[in-house]
Amino acid sequence: MLKIDIQNINIKSPNGENLLLKNIKFELEKNKIFTILGKNGTGKSTLIKSIMKLLDPNIYSISGSVIWNDNDVFKINYKDLLDIRLKYVKYIFQDPVNSFDHLKQFGYYFKRFTIAKNEINDLLEYFFLPKKEKLFKMYPYEVSGGMAQRICLVLALLTKPKILILDEPTSGIDTAIANLMLLKLKEFVENDEQARHGGQAVLLVTQDILFAKKISDKIALLAESTLTEFENTDKFFNIHLKDLAAEGV
Repeated sequence: MLKIDIQNINIKSPNGENLLLKNIKFELEKNKIFTILGKNGTGKSTLIKSIMKLLDPNIYSISGSVIWNDNDVFKINYKDLLDIRLKYVKYIFQDPVNSFDHLKQFGYYFKRFTIAKNEINDLLEYFFLPKKEKLFKMYPYEVSGGMAQRICLVLALLTKPKILILDEPTSGIDTAIANLMLLKLKEFVENDEQARHGGQAVLLVTQDILFAKKISDKIALLAESTLTEFENTDKFFNIHLKDLAAEGV
């Protein structure tokens, strides 16, 4: 589905460039959930933002390729890149409140959907969010970080993307909501109708080992500026248990 081959990501400085990440190679498979584990400061957020060219080119330099439908995301024109972001690859960031314009009500973000209104309400109810009649009149500064994160996920699911990318998805929610998210993400990748049209995948980064163990089909560890190979969950923990302890994940 999406093939990542990044030789390096550097941070620019007046004295040159400093290496942040190197030798990042993996390929997302349809109908699977991939998790990257790593402690704070290892570059997890930077890595996932690099996939769809969301890093500021004035701060970062990247060499490598990200292949989507036989096209290199790093080389296509901006219009085609925006089309991929809009239709196929959706992000839920760690700071979801600031994903919204604080001067716009949430109804602004939902109005472009022409789907049945009950589908919106069903998702809002599933994640214990206000009904659309109330939510659409609210502003981002009126909700908690956890609520904003769930609203971002609802909006992403409504677009029916091919790939969902989540940054620390459990950081602002309690265990009950985390379990609801887990079930919904598994449902997302196992959707039979979508599977007939090429399938869907999830990529998430986290330091929540328990959540990763419950939700993942494959896991890799980001440490010492590089990424291990993705392994099936049981095999990963057999191989990397000592590494996780050493890294303090």
